[in-house]
Amino acid sequence: MTTELLGDPQPPDEPDHGGGPAHAEYERIGPYRVLAQLGEGGMGVVHLALDRRGKAVAVKVLREHVAHDAEARKRLSREVETLSRVRSSRIAPILDADLNAAQPYVVTRYVPGPSLDQQVKENGPLSPEEMLRVGRGLAEAIREVHATGVIHRDLKPGNVLLLDGEPILIDFGIAHVAEASRMTMTGLVMGTPGYLSPEIVEGGDVTAATDWWGWAATLAFAATGRAPFGAGGMEAVLARVCRGDADLRGVDPNLAPLLYAALSPTSDQRPDAGEVIGALERYAAGRPVTEVLPSRARVAPTRQAPAFASQQHPPAPRPVAPTAHQPTPAQLPSPPSNYPPQPYPQQVPSRQVAPVARQVAPPQYLPEGPREVDPRIGKPMRTPVLAAALACATAVATVAPFVVLIIALIWGVAARTADRTVTGTVLRRHTKGRRSSDGAMAAASVPGHFLVSIVTTVIGSLFPLLVAVSAVVATAVALAFGGSGAVRLEGPIPLAVGAFVGSLMAWWGPSSQSLRRGSRSLVRGVTPNDSVAWGVAAFLIVVACVAAFQAFAGDGSPSWWPLTSSPLPDSARIPVR
Repeated sequence: MTTELLGDPQPPDEPDHGGGPAHAEYERIGPYRVLAQLGEGGMGVVHLALDRRGKAVAVKVLREHVAHDAEARKRLSREVETLSRVRSSRIAPILDADLNAAQPYVVTRYVPGPSLDQQVKENGPLSPEEMLRVGRGLAEAIREVHATGVIHRDLKPGNVLLLDGEPILIDFGIAHVAEASRMTMTGLVMGTPGYLSPEIVEGGDVTAATDWWGWAATLAFAATGRAPFGAGGMEAVLARVCRGDADLRGVDPNLAPLLYAALSPTSDQRPDAGEVIGALERYAAGRPVTEVLPSRARVAPTRQAPAFASQQHPPAPRPVAPTAHQPTPAQLPSPPSNYPPQPYPQQVPSRQVAPVARQVAPPQYLPEGPREVDPRIGKPMRTPVLAAALACATAVATVAPFVVLIIALIWGVAARTADRTVTGTVLRRHTKGRRSSDGAMAAASVPGHFLVSIVTTVIGSLFPLLVAVSAVVATAVALAFGGSGAVRLEGPIPLAVGAFVGSLMAWWGPSSQSLRRGSRSLVRGVTPNDSVAWGVAAFLIVVACVAAFQAFAGDGSPSWWPLTSSPLPDSARIPVR
């Protein structure tokens, strides 16, 4: 089992996209019906599920014991934000997400194929043709990811799925946006030992070269079936990574110089994207990859081959004089001395290796992912404004409880209507693509969504209202026993507690997902930037302070408008003996 640092260990044979047994803990995740568990890690579980239309999707949900951990939620949010920036047939796209649920989840396209490490473990190392196909497709994915300003950071065999032999890159949980600050704290790293680039291990800057290093390490595993930096203790593996002691025994001699160059411990010595693609094209044509490698990386480190190499293999064919660009056997990698003795193939000049260009079919490009990404993904959450609104509602409820209840019901209907309208547009565009009639269709759907939202809001408010009333009574009784002498339900403290608890229940309780999404959409609509958002939040806090002052400085009797008198009978003031 692969050892990971700081939190998301995944066994090498994860995920099992053949479909395992359904996770007993879940029947549904949000609106998705769970069919089977695909894989799991220390922080999350990935399920195969069906959406409302019966389409298979992959749903990653945080484990219950980390669902309330701020760092775990932040990592999941970062994955959503990253995937919303990348549009590529080589990336499993995001379809939906709810980061505010009790157990947050992210929904992506389901890829019905094995991971690269599972494929190699079950069927052995890839053939030269398969290597070229995977290497070329993965290089294409990396270039498209980098074009959006994102660095994956966690290239490894377990994060590459194969669909009809074509690679699909997954798991952007620790991806790094180029202009963002470094995510790891001093002394902490995230990733899998043996597939962590030297600069990450040493706490250096993460650049595009980091992913090309991971690309080479992944292909080295695919070509040999072995981890490129061996097994053993974590410290030993990371030390080999930092020294560049890669084990490339068994790698096609035509490809080995490229992998050796890309696995250099010094990032500026590695080939860039253009050089990698150019070298792969020459590999496909049976030409030396060193023709396009930078001069700084053309010659692999020379090591003395161990004695067992010559003893276990027949004499090499008569040497052929290398051309100016061809690596000699001495320039090709020899195994480091700290690896256990294994047969080491005799290296021959690349001229003697049959070209693979005629054996390799052109890349089969996969169908595009969803035509439309939910525009709400990656947008500001506006949490300060919503928190200020909660404080305002709690305070105003002490002086005008029914006013707060009426506003809350109107807000719930508006938020759910907005959410249903936007969601309907996204689903329509996902199925049929963007059309000029989208605006008219959305407007025509509003009345129907409005009626459904009224019913949903009324029904969904019953339980929070019951909880709010219970909280008012419980608080009033507790205050009475604490010394006030009477149960006074209309007091400012019981009303404030009831409003606060009821609001939280409405926000997180049953059928609240649409309310949360719609509320954030409405708040974003009236606060287009951070300055306006903070201004609105400050205004709401001022209103809350004024209401609280009025409640506690006055006679303590709230206004029951639009009612003409208090709905509470005189028996509400019950003496406590």
